[in-house]
Amino acid sequence: MNCNAPDDVLSAGKEHGVKLIQFWFTDVLGVLKSFAITPSELDEALNEGMGFDGSSIDGFARIEESDLIAMPDPTTLQILPWQQNGNATARVICDILNPGGTPYKGDPRYVLKKLTDRLSQRGLTYYVGPELEYFYFKNSTCTEPLDVAGYFDSIPLDQGHTMRRETVDALQTLGIRVEYEHHEVGHSQHEIDLRYGEALKMADTAMAYRVVVKEIARQHGCYATFMPKPIFGQNGSGMHVHQSLFKGDRNTFFDDSNEYNLSDTARHYIAGLMRHAMEITAVCNQWVNSYKRLVPGYEAPVYISWARRNRSAMIRVPMYKPGKENATRIEFRSPDPACNPYLAFAVMLGAGLEGIEKKYELPDPIEEDIFKMTHDQRREKGIDELPDSLNAAILEVEKSDLVRKVLGDHIFDKFIENKKIEWDRFRIHVSQYEIDKYLPWL
Repeated sequence: MNCNAPDDVLSAGKEHGVKLIQFWFTDVLGVLKSFAITPSELDEALNEGMGFDGSSIDGFARIEESDLIAMPDPTTLQILPWQQNGNATARVICDILNPGGTPYKGDPRYVLKKLTDRLSQRGLTYYVGPELEYFYFKNSTCTEPLDVAGYFDSIPLDQGHTMRRETVDALQTLGIRVEYEHHEVGHSQHEIDLRYGEALKMADTAMAYRVVVKEIARQHGCYATFMPKPIFGQNGSGMHVHQSLFKGDRNTFFDDSNEYNLSDTARHYIAGLMRHAMEITAVCNQWVNSYKRLVPGYEAPVYISWARRNRSAMIRVPMYKPGKENATRIEFRSPDPACNPYLAFAVMLGAGLEGIEKKYELPDPIEEDIFKMTHDQRREKGIDELPDSLNAAILEVEKSDLVRKVLGDHIFDKFIENKKIEWDRFRIHVSQYEIDKYLPWL
């Protein structure tokens, strides 16, 4: 749907018989928030925004600064595919503003928008293509899978095929381009790959993707989850993020005269991600459960390294179409799909740009299977490890000038405060493992 101005939204609403318009925005933790208005309020809302109490939104305003405004972005208007038949519901994504109309510094979308706007002033566009994996379970209270199929298995082993197909249809109805859909490695684990796009739009898309996946599963009486590691002994769910920087139509990561077809810009960008990987991990892997995925042996990257084809490396340079300029990109493999995409894309870009601006040197690629190396072999090659717990990641991000600069003081402080609370609650929790292990003999 092509809406560029408030009048376009009003016309589209009438044309499609819209009865409700949902205003979507995202809190600091990446949780989607929404409220709905009727068409009679839409004209005023498009021009002035809608006020709400920000003190009840995680990581937003203090109670004495609670008045905020949700200002809809007309270009994001879409009709929700499951609300049709003359009773349509639309959604529009909002920027959060202060009462005076200035951007609210606690809005994750503003963090990414500010960074990409700065890039565009230099004629650059940051493209990302995330691969969000997820699981289907029978309900939200257990981890019983629908099937025991594996990677690329088809029906009848793949019991999620119908839901995945309907999800693709719904995404395309929302104007979201899909490249692939398939069963993943884990039992009842799935992946739908999105066509790469400009970072801000792709963060909006990632939020919509999660809603669509969950809603289609609900309609089938199932539950879809983006929890990074729901099943012990199975692969966890990642969000590999393909990324590149374009200047106009030219891919600045491509240079056919250099080794691996990587330009100096690309090499510095990769070096930036590697040098700041430990600092940005808390943002890209923000939950206690995220670190149950980041362990050796389940394809999730643990070691800070890069390679061309080696999937045990944290960063990979895909070789599907060698020598093709537009296909040249890097794949950052450590993030998971439960992160806040606005903040995750922002810190990735911030780390890469730091590498470009300071001309970080890129070490040699590691093409051997790092999981099979001994500790001494990894140390000889200078391979460091990502944080192994949320607490370790918090300690790294807390001292990061880069992440503070990218996120801004408000979100930086609120994010760390929230993560410390989460870690403390986890730390004092007595798990079933402890009961089973220790109670019989202690």
